[in-house]
Amino acid sequence: MTTKADSKRRVVIPRARPGDVFDVQEQEEGRYLLVRLERPELKTSLSREDCLRAMDERPLRLGMTWEELRRTTREP
Repeated sequence: MTTKADSKRRVVIPRARPGDVFDVQEQEEGRYLLVRLERPELKTSLSREDCLRAMDERPLRLGMTWEELRRTTREP
């Protein structure tokens, strides 16, 4: 099989499917090895209710006073 890179340096792999992930290894000068990796699992997104519940359970709280924060982040 022979293929040609386009102007954006892309090469078409006939048996590849959209979303496939490959590891590209340069074996030696001008010789490359493509290894198809396992397809990443789709992450399930949280529902609106789950997000609101998580925010209620872990509110963002500053662990120090504003004065302590100013002292540690300002140059002397």
